[in-house]
Amino acid sequence: MKIKSIEAAGAFWRPGDIFPDDLPQVAFAGRSNVGKSSLINRLLGRRRLAATSATPGKTRKIHFFKINGFFYLVDLPGYGYTKLPVEVRERWRHTVERFLTGSRALAGVICLVDIRRGLAEADRQLLFFLANKNIPLLIALTKADKLKFQQRKKTVESLLMELGGAILPEQVIPTSAQSGEGCAELLAAVEALISGPAKAEGS
Repeated sequence: MKIKSIEAAGAFWRPGDIFPDDLPQVAFAGRSNVGKSSLINRLLGRRRLAATSATPGKTRKIHFFKINGFFYLVDLPGYGYTKLPVEVRERWRHTVERFLTGSRALAGVICLVDIRRGLAEADRQLLFFLANKNIPLLIALTKADKLKFQQRKKTVESLLMELGGAILPEQVIPTSAQSGEGCAELLAAVEALISGPAKAEGS
């Protein structure tokens, strides 16, 4: 998939906010400082579309970007930053859960995990939440350029074993915002999500 046009379609967080139209949505979720914004910028070929920061918790709203006029990339707030006030973390959690369970146009979720650190408890909770809700998901392992090939292979094998069959090998994609590794594969996976099973199979 080639990125031809990008339109910032708004940012939402209050219970009364109305999300954009019913075009397919693919959400990106991950812990604070997992490299989510950097990866989104790399995928879309932009330097500062998604705000990046050395300070965890930079993304505090749900940001919608209309891509090529036919689907939304949704940038969800990062989670797991314990230094934020409890009430802020709870507000973010409710906002994200409301979106994940309430969006009729959600085609899937890309869960970002730092390949060097593996799964945190918050990651496991999100993955099993999505699986229980039958929401299609992929895992993008970020910062893959930081590990050698054999280390990456062992990390993927360990992750799959830890999740006990809830995730298939083809659902895990090592990526790097720095080198661009895995970005073409991830974009192809996003395209498959928004196409749906029938279109993806050519029916």
